Amino acid sequence: MDFTIKKYNKLIKTLFQQGFVFQTYSSFIKKPENKVIILRHDVDLHPGNSLEFAHIQNEMGIKGSYYFRAVPASWNEKIIKEIASLGHEVGYHYENLTTCNGVIAKAIDDFKINLERLRKLVPVETICMHGSPRSKFDSKDLWKKYNYQDFGIIGEPYFDTNFSEVLYLTDTGRRWDGDKVSVRDRVEMKNDIFKVLSFHFTDDIIQAAKKGVLPDKIMFTFHPQRWTNKPFPWVKELLMQNLKNIVKQYFFVK
Repeated sequence: MDFTIKKYNKLIKTLFQQGFVFQTYSSFIKKPENKVIILRHDVDLHPGNSLEFAHIQNEMGIKGSYYFRAVPASWNEKIIKEIASLGHEVGYHYENLTTCNGVIAKAIDDFKINLERLRKLVPVETICMHGSPRSKFDSKDLWKKYNYQDFGIIGEPYFDTNFSEVLYLTDTGRRWDGDKVSVRDRVEMKNDIFKVLSFHFTDDIIQAAKKGVLPDKIMFTFHPQRWTNKPFPWVKELLMQNLKNIVKQYFFVK
């Protein structure tokens, strides 16, 4: 079975055994390793799942980045603090143009308020856009007028990652080749070699790692709410995500 905690553990252990170094996004921005996995986690829902991921990584002595939305379904201050206490990076998963209905001035004020709320709990150096697939607004457009560096932010993955050198893999759509059903969680592959690397199941990535065909720099984006060993939540997530993929593909994906 895919998208289980057991499968996640196997993936991380395999990458570890292949000699990859694991970095948070902020540490990658500051000093990237030569053979590196950037572990990014978008905490959209069920923050307890992210905490489970954080403990798995902590037991292996590796660190990742966790981006929390400023909504009740994601924002759990106890979990935010605990993940940070394990040595992981915490960042802001912003969606301000969506929540503020496209009003730029209101959105930047909302961004500042939420960033400050998060910084009262933990240090924050990086941010990452939440796709909000049902919204007509792309929150990355906030930076057409403003500069996130003015707020002490050193990086945003969609702007500050060289995707000609870093392969981007995301579990959007509850699959690893979900670019056709993703509204905004996708990047332009600028490396021809990357374009031929296509994975559907997590086992496909595991086998590629064992064969040594993965590139030296990879950003993984996980949505931990999709990963569980519990039968009922696992089936529910499978059915709901398949339905979402159909809706997004026909009504939202351009």
